Amino acid sequence: MEWTDFAIVLGAKPFGEGKLVAEVFSREHGRFGGVVHAGRKSQPILQAGNLVHCGWKARLSEQLGFFNPLELSEPHATRLLDDAAALLGLSSAVALIRGVTPERQAYPQLYDALIVLIEAMPQSEVWPALYTRFELGLLASLGYGLDLSRCAVTGATEGLAWVSPRTGRAATAAAGAPHADLLLKLPPFLVDTAAELKSGDVADAFALAGYFLERRLFDHKGEGMPDARRRLIERLGFAGRL
Repeated sequence: MEWTDFAIVLGAKPFGEGKLVAEVFSREHGRFGGVVHAGRKSQPILQAGNLVHCGWKARLSEQLGFFNPLELSEPHATRLLDDAAALLGLSSAVALIRGVTPERQAYPQLYDALIVLIEAMPQSEVWPALYTRFELGLLASLGYGLDLSRCAVTGATEGLAWVSPRTGRAATAAAGAPHADLLLKLPPFLVDTAAELKSGDVADAFALAGYFLERRLFDHKGEGMPDARRRLIERLGFAGRL
């Protein structure tokens, strides 16, 4: 079995003498691991978040397999070395992919969303809000998407301001007001791309996505949320970017 594709590096670790086991996320093949024989030479390439062109081969499909060729296409991680928040954002996005996507299952829309997010990271005022959209897209790709299209109570499509933590469905400000203490805030930019981004909106979006990521994905695996995500939120908060 073999394939060739572009992929985002998810990470690598030592494997025997002079080798590494790398993990990548490709558009057409999903999350795959494999041995890299030129381990030391490949370490700069295998920084999480880099885009590589790789080939994966194995005699049998169930084997670990190995990567050859493995060529750097876009050094995304290197470009963000001077931006600690963006590096944490990259690490958090990669950790989420590693933590919840099944191996060897393609998620082309999720891959595309990850590429868009990574390419936007040099724009410091843009990517934090885009990152929260990525998290909601991750939920949707895995079958746990929220219904933010209309109010679950009235059917209205405008004035949406709340999300039920039980159903993941939206509600208008008026419909949700009697139960506001039990609902999650829905920042306007998540339902209207033209909405002005206000202070606190990104924090609310992180809280919304995080609630469902934790309960619908990570709790089922018996694992906590990635530490990189917590550190990302702290960093953005200290910088006044939430």
